[in-house]
Order: sequence, then C-alpha cells, then structure tokens
Amino acid sequence: MQGRLSQADIESGLALRGITCNTELVGSYTTPKSYATVGGWKVERYVDSQGNECAYYDASNIFPLGILDGAIGVNVMDMNDPTHPVLIEQLLTPAMLSPHESLNLSEKRGLLIAVNANPAVGPGIVDIYDLTKDCRHPVLKSISLTGLFGHESGVSPDGLTFFSGSPITSTIAAIDISNPEFPLLIWSAFMDTHGLSVSADGNRAYVADTSGKMRILDISQIQARLPNPKVKTVSETEWEHGSIPQNAVPFTSKGKPYVLEFDEFGAASQVGAGRIIDISNEAKPKVISNLRLEVHQPENFAAVVDDPGAGDTAYGGYSAHYCDMPTRVDPTIVACSMILSGLRIFDIRDPYHPREVAYFNAPLDGEALSSNPGKGGAVSRPAFAPERKEVWYTDSNSGFFAVRVTNGAWP
Repeated sequence: MQGRLSQADIESGLALRGITCNTELVGSYTTPKSYATVGGWKVERYVDSQGNECAYYDASNIFPLGILDGAIGVNVMDMNDPTHPVLIEQLLTPAMLSPHESLNLSEKRGLLIAVNANPAVGPGIVDIYDLTKDCRHPVLKSISLTGLFGHESGVSPDGLTFFSGSPITSTIAAIDISNPEFPLLIWSAFMDTHGLSVSADGNRAYVADTSGKMRILDISQIQARLPNPKVKTVSETEWEHGSIPQNAVPFTSKGKPYVLEFDEFGAASQVGAGRIIDISNEAKPKVISNLRLEVHQPENFAAVVDDPGAGDTAYGGYSAHYCDMPTRVDPTIVACSMILSGLRIFDIRDPYHPREVAYFNAPLDGEALSSNPGKGGAVSRPAFAPERKEVWYTDSNSGFFAVRVTNGAWP
C-alpha cells in the first residue's frame, strides 16, 4: 500500500534496509540514536561566492532532548563532496541552539536566520549569520530580541524582511534585516501564525493558520517600509481533510499563480497531507488538488490503524510535516517529508493532477526500532540541488540524507 510501513515490514527486515523507488542514496551523515532525535525540522542549502556547497539543519527537533546524543544546535555540513557530507561545526548561539521550525535562509543575501523557539513558545531572540564568504564557517552578525515569540518563520525573497510566527501566543512580527548587524522590529500583530511564505514582489504573505486555514495578507506597506504599516487580510481559505496547517508556498506554473499548502500531523480522517490552491482570484482561492498517499485515504484507515506509530498524532503517524519545491517558477516536482512514509516526490507539472513518482524511506535504526518502534521519521523541510536532481532532508531517527531522484522521475 502506497506509503505504508507495516509491522511485517519491520519483522522481515525491509524497514532496516530502507524502502525506495526511483531514488538512490548519494550520501548521508547519520548518528546512532540513544536518547532522542538526531534530525530536525528544516534543511537549507547554500553555495557561497567561492563555490563551496553547504547544508544546514537543526539537529535536535525538540531542544534539549538531543544533548546526550550531541544533537543540538544547527549542524553546518560541508557538501563539496555530496557523497561524503562532513560536519564542520555546530551553531550554538541562542536561536540556533533551539530554532524549532524557524530556521530560514535568504539565498539572495546569503543569510542564515532563526528565532529561539520550542513546540510551545520561545523568547524572540533572533540570530543572523552571514554565509557569503565561506558557507562552511558562518559569521555571526547579530543576536537581537526582535522576534517577540518564536516557533516558525518566513523570509522575503529579497532577503530584507524576516517574519517570526508563534501560533501558541498568536503573534507575528516583521523584522527589517537590511542591515543584519542591526535588525529592527518594524511591525507586529496578534494573529494565529504558524509558518508563512512571501510573494516574489514582497507584497503578499501566505500564512498557515493553525485553526485550519490559509490567510493571504497584504503586506505591501511593510515591503515599502512605510511608517506604522497597515496589514490587511485579503482572504481566508479552508479545506476538507485537514490537520494543522504548517506553511504555504506560492509558485507559478505556466504563468498562473498557485500556493502549495501542507498540514502537519494528524491521524485517520484528520490527516491533512498537502494540497495545491489556485489563487488566480486571491479574494476567492480554490483548492484544486491534493497530495495524498493511499495510507491517507479513508478506505484504508482500518487496515493501517495498528501499524507501529500509525496512531501517534503528536509526533509520528502517516502524516505530512513539510513540503517544498526546487523553484517557485514552473516547478516540476514537490518533495514532502511524510514521517513514517519517508520522503515522497510528486510530479506537479499539471497542478490539477499531481502524482507521486518517487520515494525514499531511510533505513530504520535498529536501536530506535527496539526502543521506540514506529515513532519519528522524515519531518524536515527538504532542500534541493536541482543541477544534480538531489533532494536533501533529515530523518529524526538517523540524521541527514542526500538523495538522488533517478529513472527520469524528476522531469
């Protein structure tokens, strides 16, 4: 069954070997798991001015659980040879020590940014690093108390504005990072905000509202740096088969605007997975298709309910957590971390009819299986090396993986 990891798969040893289709392992950095998780919520990729290639990921998805495994802070990986990822250093300043889901990167400006966070609420300490000269050795530019409260985040494509979102406190903050040494809080509001993404022109924010909807905000006055900027809600969109909206990413396909929205966690009828939303009329967005596996479908709930971890709505299960795409202009694929189901690749050349074309479910760690069977798995937002058709992600049970999509599955 598409997406399933059953007790039989574990007993037969298949799960220990890993389950793949149209993918191959390029390289990995794995850590024996003794106490907690060893891979977190986001992976970022950057190539610096000298051509060095780097990856960044939060090692412990819930600080401080990873301390005994040495899985804390943000790992800086040398990816000049992607077949042998090398851990160069760990960023341990306040926000990087515990970024939760807030780690973000401005590719345009070469800035790595996070706000101190945890699953509930963290203080709004924002750390900014410069990656441009040597991405293997990020340079700290500032530590500031500008983010109000931490949990998730967003950054404008021009790299001038960082957004800190906190669903527990229902707050959102916009920070001017045009001078990364002196970030400034320029706007804040009470609003249910999980993750968010910003349009190419910087005038719209697509906000995941944990109450079960996507909110489009007019942030043009923030982008224009008007004093005391006003932010207006353009529309709110809800859908069926939802769990907790995680983030919403705008893109265009053949000149038409869409948003890729994805939910986290949930089980059975409350699995949200992902969806594509047509925003041609941004006042009335319309869900046009879903990114779901067979394990997400109601007719299969009874068959999978007793699979190890399938009912874990708080941390595991057959659910999505993050999706992303290699480009926001005419993307051909979307990659999703779907926890027990691993990394799943969808062809979205026809946004109305996405279809899965590849997957990579990492070999499960034997110790993790014996101590905590079926828990954890692929949870991170993936990053991409499109010139080599690679997708990078982390598995919370084992660590970092660079995976190549094969057999023409990445168009």
